[in-house]
Amino acid sequence: MPDKSPAILRLDQLPINDRGNGARTIPLVTRKCGSTSLINGITAFDPGAKIGMHFHNCEESVMVLEGEAIAEIGGERIPLKAGDTTWIPANVPHRFVNESDGPMRIFWTYATVDATRTMVETGIEQSIDDEHQKAKRL
Repeated sequence: MPDKSPAILRLDQLPINDRGNGARTIPLVTRKCGSTSLINGITAFDPGAKIGMHFHNCEESVMVLEGEAIAEIGGERIPLKAGDTTWIPANVPHRFVNESDGPMRIFWTYATVDATRTMVETGIEQSIDDEHQKAKRL
């Protein structure tokens, strides 16, 4: 028997975190539901929204769920559409941008519950857990 109970996460029952600049995140699988090896969630971007260039201490995979995105990874700009998926090694600067006129949503997964984000411009590092705890709730 597993030590932990499985979790069912319903989007309409989860808090939405305002990331600023037209981006909102819904954390899904996290420590709160018992995960010990990964975290994931969905981030929605309004037209023109973007998050600052950053990198993580672990691998990350991002799938575009809706709309069109520009992935800026390691100095390249790559157009993505719904269904396209990225894999980004640890410590590679990147960000996702919505340059379209419509909404864009991504599903992200970090390879550890101890994931951090370091902003390239400032060098400030913060755990993803702390980001979610400090975020303004919508």
